[in-house]
Amino acid sequence: MKQRILIVGGTGMIGGHAAMQLAAEGHSVTLGARNPVTPATPMAGMPILFGDYSDGGFDNADLAQFDSIVFAAGNDIRHIPKDVDEDAFWQRTQIGGVPDFAERAKRAGVRRFVQLGSYYHQLRPDIAEHDAYVRARKLADEGARALADDSFNVCTLNPPSIVGALPGIPAKRYQILADWGRGKMPEIGAWAPPGGTNYMSVKSLVQAISGALSNAESGKAYLIGDENLSFRDFFQMVFDAVGSDQTVETRDEEHPLLPDRFIVQGRGNTLSYEPDPAETALLGYDRGDIARAVREVVGIAEKEGAAA
Repeated sequence: MKQRILIVGGTGMIGGHAAMQLAAEGHSVTLGARNPVTPATPMAGMPILFGDYSDGGFDNADLAQFDSIVFAAGNDIRHIPKDVDEDAFWQRTQIGGVPDFAERAKRAGVRRFVQLGSYYHQLRPDIAEHDAYVRARKLADEGARALADDSFNVCTLNPPSIVGALPGIPAKRYQILADWGRGKMPEIGAWAPPGGTNYMSVKSLVQAISGALSNAESGKAYLIGDENLSFRDFFQMVFDAVGSDQTVETRDEEHPLLPDRFIVQGRGNTLSYEPDPAETALLGYDRGDIARAVREVVGIAEKEGAAA
């Protein structure tokens, strides 16, 4: 059944991919964002509704026109502004902000709400006990799903590290990794810290979003993902994608391109798991897509870098 869908965070990389996928499926898609869409992106020309979910944006009249909402605007540690109280930031953007927005959507008569969360707290609840970011994600997830009832189907997709890029949105991380793989940063050398995680392509993620809009059980959190890789294996994919013949080694040191503060589980530790096969089938997403996704993002990063 075709739906009228608002994608909050629709001008970003994940939200933009979701917008294109759902529009291609025939849904009526509107981007929800604080700022205009970048003209060079594929979403240029799509309808846009301006608002800030964390600051009371999107009122009843705004939301009442939609059947479903995809919430793809979650903030993480990269988004904390300087000189801002961290606890207040997480309260506004996650702990209180997400459930408050979901409640506004419910009051407006929206029937489905798909929240994009993060895998950490569902896979390792203990991390939420000492990490403020993971705790905030956990409480945002649980707070939104607590609103589920017969009139409001709300679920959370908790994915791992997402591999993806979008033309028109700077892919600085992959530009840097590609340059490193080509040997443009010889001072770093070809090595990775120990440990690893699960990775998932943005293509697989948006397939799961589409499946959740049709098939998700209300009130449920889905731990989704694709391939378990060491950081060495992932970096090797980048080196291979740029045509390097170097072999990436493992070295137990803090890596300048993957600082310890971004390894939530701690350097040397691995977050690995297999998503439930029945849930994977229900949501209808592909697996085994990481090598292709790395080649794609490196190609997009190259073009974006050349055009800059």
